[in-house]
Amino acid sequence: MDMRLDGRSCLVLGSTSGLGLAIAKGLSAEGANVVVTGRRESSVTDAVAAVPRSVGLVADLSDPAACQRLGREAQRAFGQIDVLVLNSGGPPPGTAADLTPHDMDASLRSMLLPQIALATLLLPQMRTHGWGRVLAIGSSGVQQPIANLARSNAARAALAAYLKTLANEVSGQGVTVNMLLPGRIDTRRVADLDEARARRDEIEIEAVRRASAATIPIGRYGRTDEFADVAVFLCSDRASYVTGAQIRVDGGAISAL
Repeated sequence: MDMRLDGRSCLVLGSTSGLGLAIAKGLSAEGANVVVTGRRESSVTDAVAAVPRSVGLVADLSDPAACQRLGREAQRAFGQIDVLVLNSGGPPPGTAADLTPHDMDASLRSMLLPQIALATLLLPQMRTHGWGRVLAIGSSGVQQPIANLARSNAARAALAAYLKTLANEVSGQGVTVNMLLPGRIDTRRVADLDEARARRDEIEIEAVRRASAATIPIGRYGRTDEFADVAVFLCSDRASYVTGAQIRVDGGAISAL
């Protein structure tokens, strides 16, 4: 299927590894121009080498000034940004009972406020041109909170509420806004969480992985390319009638309807 992304320009946050890098590669494979981003110059350089038709920008989005600078530089790189993929790393694990206002403030500064700032900056061009895609990478915790990930559950739920509100405001102008919810995809982040659980429960890491896989109806962790395929579709011209949606890529793990 032709996704009709030739010549479109995309800004993919957190795209030097994991889900972000897989999405950047997928968009490029469909003919799009891609701005890859990350906090470390060496990682950005490596990502640019792996993604055709890409440029790299280094930015720490916890800094509001860096966030605005990234948006402007991305626009200068390709003239305009048609697709904005909002992706961020997750905060450390922890319980809701131990959550402090300082913890939550730090999570919102990395997982919500930069995303709102970039969407606010780039949406006017999308609306003027009558075409745009905003896609956020969330977590299954948005629909089914994950134990010991209180900060992530809360921050990503706030982003989900913002995106749903935004989708209704811009849907008549050719701009779609969606959220993709990964389950246990085989990334460094998931490996880190598995390792933390293994240390906490004093068991082997492979025992953690087997137990986690047993909770997934498909019976295994997902691959980054499987996740990226769905993301690329939602960013494409083919998904023009999908907006305001939360779409799971979790192997059936979420038990809610």
